[in-house]
Amino acid sequence: MSNTHRQYDAIIIGAGIIGAAIAFELAKLGYRTLNVDKNPAAGYGPTSSSCAIIRVHYSTFDGTALAWEGYHYWHAWAKYIETDDERGLAKFIECGCLVMKTELNGHLGKHVRLSRELDVPFEEWDAAKIRERLPIYDTRRYGPPRLMHDEGFGEPSGGDLAGGVFWPTAGYISDPQLSTHNLQRAAEAKGAEFRFGREVVEILKEGAEERDGKGGGDAGRIRGVKLDDGTEIDAPIVVNVSGPHSAIVNGMAGALDDMTIETKPLRQEVVHVPAPAGFDFESLGTVVSDSDIGCYIRPETGNHILIGSEDPECDPREFVDPDDYVRDFTEQGTAQAHRYGQRVPSLGIPSSLRGVVDLYDASDDWIPIYDKSRVPGFYMAVGTSGNQFKNAPVAGKMMAALIDYCEQGNDHDARPLSFRLDHIGREVNVGFYSRKREINRESSFSVLG
Repeated sequence: MSNTHRQYDAIIIGAGIIGAAIAFELAKLGYRTLNVDKNPAAGYGPTSSSCAIIRVHYSTFDGTALAWEGYHYWHAWAKYIETDDERGLAKFIECGCLVMKTELNGHLGKHVRLSRELDVPFEEWDAAKIRERLPIYDTRRYGPPRLMHDEGFGEPSGGDLAGGVFWPTAGYISDPQLSTHNLQRAAEAKGAEFRFGREVVEILKEGAEERDGKGGGDAGRIRGVKLDDGTEIDAPIVVNVSGPHSAIVNGMAGALDDMTIETKPLRQEVVHVPAPAGFDFESLGTVVSDSDIGCYIRPETGNHILIGSEDPECDPREFVDPDDYVRDFTEQGTAQAHRYGQRVPSLGIPSSLRGVVDLYDASDDWIPIYDKSRVPGFYMAVGTSGNQFKNAPVAGKMMAALIDYCEQGNDHDARPLSFRLDHIGREVNVGFYSRKREINRESSFSVLG
């Protein structure tokens, strides 16, 4: 057993896309950071399973502003990273995003208003324009979304879609793990360190009474972490960016008591199917969000299509133990593929599904928590899975600013940090992402955020 001690300014638990971005941004502020991750490399957890969609529309002002700011980082990725990566740089495929107008999303009235307010470019398409751009599409209404055994599945429900809104400054990152590796190399160039294959088993605090061996007593500032090999590492700051394990780590730190928003690991399936014969969806397709059928899709390398659920009421939500859950496809994945087959009648659906089964770290209102905690020195960037990949660079910068603000003696709970979004020239109140907020009724309460 090792008892090696080494001083850092901040330990970041997790090396996914947001954890790596926080390391980069803290390092730029002069903090000496260490990311600890039990996976073998950066971005090997849920980040590697992400559809990595970059979109600029949300149902709230703050969500839209953060996404629009985030777009500018991805659009100039090499400039942001500031260094070379021996594996090359991730590519942003800027194919645009089409969102269908439905009763469920208020025919996108709120989204269009927010886009106008923030000067986000968009186009409104009618059903004929959708068919012109995507000739494989059937634009009849099929909603509300159903499961395959439900009565009326696959039958049109009357009339055409009301059209959609197309945001051209949207798309996807084809290799989310590579983008995380890029951030790792960028952070290392600024002095950050990463340790892989090790798990944090205890949060250490000054003067804390140990409780069940977890160090979750009420007193004491953060003083570091203990790893699964017995190593103790000193640091006055610990940042929880542990994805689906976030609630466990928050509990380990004794940080749960004043939180009004919870995070839970939610099992998700994303199906990977070939595009219809004769149509180059990889080159001609777009990201599509379609609440009429309860699915989102994006093009994939090799002229394939990724199909995920938008969490309609018919789809069961399965909250699981993040270390023990079924990793095989179920009827859920099949239902997603067949629901998309309603929109694309020529879609071929393989008898044996391919794709990924992984976890989201979902908050109660599907809006992340970017905040301090009740424990001095313990911070959290949690509840981010499913809709925050696109925001990782700006979230990293915002979290670094928040940590620096609090460490200078400011009370973020009483006087929330106002954070400037430099690219779009706006300010956002970081208190919007508070752990102590009321559930935000403006949220979609789904992966759409």
